[in-house]
Formats: sequence, C-alpha cells, structure tokens
Amino acid sequence: MTDLVPDATQPTLAATDPAQADAQTESDGGGTWVDGILDILKEAVEGGTPGQGTAFLDGTKADGSGNHGLLATLDSLTAAQASQEVHGSTIAGHTLHTAYHMEVIVRWERDGDRGPFDWQGSFGTGQVTDDEWDEARVRLRTAYDSLCAFARTQAARPATGDAVGGLSGGMAHVVYHLGSIRQMVKALG
Repeated sequence: MTDLVPDATQPTLAATDPAQADAQTESDGGGTWVDGILDILKEAVEGGTPGQGTAFLDGTKADGSGNHGLLATLDSLTAAQASQEVHGSTIAGHTLHTAYHMEVIVRWERDGDRGPFDWQGSFGTGQVTDDEWDEARVRLRTAYDSLCAFARTQAARPATGDAVGGLSGGMAHVVYHLGSIRQMVKALG
C-alpha cells in the first residue's frame, strides 16, 4: 500500500521533465491545461453534448433538444426579440460585446495588442435588423472559433498565470453573458 503514496522527498515527474508530464497527462486521458478551459467554453457556447452530462448547463437531450448553449439560445431569437430592451440592455448588445471580448482576447494574447479597446462601444446600439442579427451571430461564432484555435496553440506551452488567467477569464466572461442573455430571454416571455 505504501507504493500508492508518493515520496514527498523525491521530485515528481512534472518537476523534473514538464514535457514528459504533459505527455503522461495526455496519455492518461487528462488532456492539457487548455482542454479543461475549452470544455467549459464549448459547453457555454455550443451547449452540452446530446445525451451526456454537463458541467453547468441543463443537459441537452439525446435528440438534441434542450440545448441551452449561447449559439442555440441566440438562434432561437428574431432580430426584433434580440433588439428588445430588457433592464437597460439588449440581447443583441450582449452578443456583439461577447464577440468583441473574444476577439480582444486573441488580439491581446496572440498579437500583443494592448488597446485601447472600446468596451462601451462594443455593445453597439443594441438594435439590429434581420441581416445585422445574422451577422452578429456569425461574428460570435467566428470569434469563438478563433479563440479556440488560438487556445489550442497554447496547449504545449507551460500553464503560466497569464495564459491560464487570460483564457479562464475569457471563458468566465462568456459564461456570464450566457447567463445574462438566458435571463433576458425569460423576461421577453
């Protein structure tokens, strides 16, 4: 039984060879540090995998119904609904802002762009036409895909505070706006 308890006086594999530790993590099914962040971001944006458990959303049923991810939520709304003011903002505004935030994360982390950033302006007017609503949802999806692609390029790098913080913060921001939008949808009736 003592073989199961690591010897605290001996350095671990991770301490002596980070590349080997990453390979071990991947081989034991744990993935990289980026995978856990992307799993939660995927659930927030795309919803749960049909018929499987979820980390925080209501589960998507095996037939695909009941998807409460951001994209499915937005796809269920018309431009008029997305433009309706609820408690001082609109779903369209939250959508544009969320896309902008994901774009900024990539510009900040990949390109070193430190702004300035127009956070207030990123909400737009909050009013969209049918075509603008379609464009806003495409922009959100494109920003999400770009963020995921960038994050995957970081998987082999060390999990620094900046890297983990930046991606975790971005994921948390998306989850926050998903929650806000879901509450706004309820208020629309």
